[in-house]
Amino acid sequence: MVIKKETIPVSCIILTYNEEKNILNCLKSLYGWIGEIIIVDSFSKDKTIEIAKQFTDKIYQNPFTTHVEQWIWAFNNVELSYEWCLVLDADQIVSYELKEELIDLFKNLPEDIDGFYIKRRQIFRGRWIRFGGYYPKYLLRLFKIKKVFCDENELVDKHFYVKGKTAKLKNDLIEENLKENDISFWLEKHIHYAELLAKEELIYKKNRKRLVKPSLFGSLEQRIFWLKNIYYHFPLYIRPFLYFFYRYILRGGFLDGKEGFLFHFLQGLWYRLIVDIKIEELNRTKYE
Repeated sequence: MVIKKETIPVSCIILTYNEEKNILNCLKSLYGWIGEIIIVDSFSKDKTIEIAKQFTDKIYQNPFTTHVEQWIWAFNNVELSYEWCLVLDADQIVSYELKEELIDLFKNLPEDIDGFYIKRRQIFRGRWIRFGGYYPKYLLRLFKIKKVFCDENELVDKHFYVKGKTAKLKNDLIEENLKENDISFWLEKHIHYAELLAKEELIYKKNRKRLVKPSLFGSLEQRIFWLKNIYYHFPLYIRPFLYFFYRYILRGGFLDGKEGFLFHFLQGLWYRLIVDIKIEELNRTKYE
């Protein structure tokens, strides 16, 4: 495949599994300006690979266990052409403004920075979820490949960490999973995630230390983990309602309209109730 125009020295890795509805938009947002595109696929059964081959010949396949383990496999087994790596899910799109910002960034890249946070713009059933504390949400998605590490105990929410200085970019990475327009898909996926998140919470409650120490006054991840530890100490079945009230009322989630209500209710309340049910089931099974 011929890369058109001037490209920036960045390798982009995308994880895929049955992503024929999403991958084309993702790849179109990268084509022509990113240094190389790499697909790490979990043996898709649809047209994902066929679509990807139109944009890149660097396609790898590895059985899926968890997102973090798949990323660790990619970092250890995929040969990158560049020092810098952009990591994406197949349902994420680099906005035009972010593309222009990245092109300008690599014209005069700060030498002391090892990673960049990018704002995620969440789209749910066609609507941008702007309120409820859900935007801006910064994700570390651009970093020096030799500086990055992950925590294998994270079973659902994957975080990337670097051992150096970080900075924030101004523009958005757009996330819109078109498969989730079928609400059954969303529900089934999150029931699976709930079981994993329940296991993850129990792992950390057993004094399993995180690779990044929770701290209210630390880095972005440290503050997130500090807040998670507070959430862990609230009683099961009560904490999802408190969290939903916080998001939907106190943080203005109601301003996101009908789609916002569905999103904040399902993701902020229903999903977390399922997590609590799974925790109770796991604890009961342990003593049977």
